[in-house]
Amino acid sequence: MALTADERLTWLSRVAMFQGCADASLRRVAEATGEIAFPPGHFIVEQGQVGNGLFILVSGTARVVRGDEVLAHLGPGDSFGELSVIDQQPRAASVIAEQSCSCLALASWDLLAVLEDDPRLAINLLAELARRIRQLDDHPGH
Repeated sequence: MALTADERLTWLSRVAMFQGCADASLRRVAEATGEIAFPPGHFIVEQGQVGNGLFILVSGTARVVRGDEVLAHLGPGDSFGELSVIDQQPRAASVIAEQSCSCLALASWDLLAVLEDDPRLAINLLAELARRIRQLDDHPGH
């Protein structure tokens, strides 16, 4: 499924991280994203690898795992990979396609460039990371 730039823009506008961003920023992100397909069982990102991109699940489902523990299940509209983009450290978990998945992918340098220009995106990204930390705090042992 090859999405047009306008369709990518529509998808991005549904993701919490991009809501309220300037139209020009959102269009810039949409034009910079690519689409990647993953078959069931394929690693979308692997724990321990340095991340070079952010992903947004467009279709299919995936699971987030650390070692043998399943941390979360993801569906269309969910994003992942932003933490490694920000700190350039190895990924803390793997994301594995449960079904055939299609993802929008945004290279780290493209995301960082837009973050520098759009404070709303930076605030949204901080809010998303805070939400995830709170979820971990609510589930000790994860």
